[in-house]
Amino acid sequence: MLRLVLSLVLLDPAAVTEVFQRDVPASRILTPDGDRLGYAPVPRPYTGARRLTGVLLGRDPVAKTDVLCGGTVIGSRSRSLVLTAAHCIYRNGRPLEHLAFLPGFDRGRPKLGVWPAVRAWVPARWRDRPYSPKLLPYDVGLVGVAQGKRPLEAVTGRGLKTMTTARGTALRGLELLGYPAGKNYPGTTLYRCVGDTVEAVSKGPGLMVTHNCHASAGGSGGPALYGGAVAGVVSSSSPLRDAEGYTVLTRLSEKVFGRMYAKADRVMRRRAAT
Repeated sequence: MLRLVLSLVLLDPAAVTEVFQRDVPASRILTPDGDRLGYAPVPRPYTGARRLTGVLLGRDPVAKTDVLCGGTVIGSRSRSLVLTAAHCIYRNGRPLEHLAFLPGFDRGRPKLGVWPAVRAWVPARWRDRPYSPKLLPYDVGLVGVAQGKRPLEAVTGRGLKTMTTARGTALRGLELLGYPAGKNYPGTTLYRCVGDTVEAVSKGPGLMVTHNCHASAGGSGGPALYGGAVAGVVSSSSPLRDAEGYTVLTRLSEKVFGRMYAKADRVMRRRAAT
């Protein structure tokens, strides 16, 4: 099992550092035309899962900083749920304010509108414990959004299926989507990276790690796609100064994600019925 080092960084746009060398060895890059981090721009127009992916914006009321993450529309009976990372919703023991999801975001334009959050869910331990790498297997969250009575999927199309996996499951050929920001990345364009995963920890839900992709700031919360379904979300990475960077993906476990998803969908369906 790969041991998860304590130098992991959460992918915060304010924490971008300049990269002076290739972070993913060329032999490990699986993405066609992948750059030094293994990423390449997604061809336009965005279709399918790429159209369902977008930017989640929030505001830290104490630090007074804006937070940019990724997110994606997932299928639900309420038709109004966005999957992202827990730390894109909750930071340093406090919820972010003014959360809004912009699906199909491209070149700074919210092509499918701005969808304010009306509710958000993260695992309980993410709310009541100080940050540590032990929280990473639980770094998954859901946001319920609405524009009046209109559900999100009425505009974006049917959300993606979710794929739950158990600890120790390794997946090959995942596609990571996100909006990297910082050196050579505009933060307004969708990028993709293809990666294989290994298990990172053997406790709790477990974690997936890919050495083929090195996510930069802005990549948090983006989906990890497998066979047309979402199997995880981008959580963290090793520091960008690392010569052989890697990315940590929070898997969708039945116990953690499954229960949270059922509750969120139930709440949003009741809201739509009132």
